[in-house]
Amino acid sequence: MKKIICCILLLQCITLYSFAQDDLEKIRKEFEALSSGKNGIPYGNNPAAGKYYDIRGFKMYCEIYGEGQPLLIIHGNGGSISNFVKQIPYFSKKYKVIIADSRSQGKSKDAGDSLTYEMMADDYAALLTTLKIDSANVIGWSDGGINGLLLAIRHPEKVRKLALTGANLRPDETAVYKEVWDMVVPEYTALKQKQNLTAQEKNGLKLLRLLCDQPHIPLTDLQKIKAPALIMGGDHDVIKPEHTMEIAQNIPRSYLWIFPNSGHSTPVVYADEFNKKVDGFFSRPYRTIQKEARFF
Repeated sequence: MKKIICCILLLQCITLYSFAQDDLEKIRKEFEALSSGKNGIPYGNNPAAGKYYDIRGFKMYCEIYGEGQPLLIIHGNGGSISNFVKQIPYFSKKYKVIIADSRSQGKSKDAGDSLTYEMMADDYAALLTTLKIDSANVIGWSDGGINGLLLAIRHPEKVRKLALTGANLRPDETAVYKEVWDMVVPEYTALKQKQNLTAQEKNGLKLLRLLCDQPHIPLTDLQKIKAPALIMGGDHDVIKPEHTMEIAQNIPRSYLWIFPNSGHSTPVVYADEFNKKVDGFFSRPYRTIQKEARFF
């Protein structure tokens, strides 16, 4: 199971290798300290802010911070609430931050065998309904970005604006680099062939199947998205920059932001820039840029 977890978390942490070793070590230690909750609020394990909700057949763990416009934040594959320790304090000063552990991840256990992005998007729509929230701004990282896209497609009334980083539409080499598949697929194949899986291995298999066999989002569905979107990624992301651009180009009202010298973990390594840019996107009206406006 340790190999499964490492394989999944590798995709979340790969950005760090874009920096010098001393920078990497500083960022890693800071992130680990914050994630553990030892030096501050225990995000992801905070009884003062957390609660379980009955959502579509499982108990979904969710924490809420701050007041203001609702902001839903969605983590990546195998992740949890604590992945956003650099976002929650910033955004909770201005927004009502709603952040949950997705189905079969973190503290949101689900014994079922199936897991799809569509299921998770529907879970988040149901969570907002349960919380009596008509619509929210959305931040999604990696698989959370995929969930955000599907939330905007399947439940357009729930999404005001959408800010995503490191999302993909297809599980193939047009979207994700071959070297990434070479790291992930052998572990997935070995686990599929193994007999008598433990409960942890069964859950790990669900997450790897999600990673390797999904999503399948057609461009025609992106073109139906009504919410303004900020589509982000690293120039050396797990996701190819041209694929991130493809996503942006097919959402009618979208901006594109590619981080230089960056891999997949933009909310961690570029936290200050990420937070300010996303906040600005949420705060200002979407600007249509065409004709003479292209010169400014």
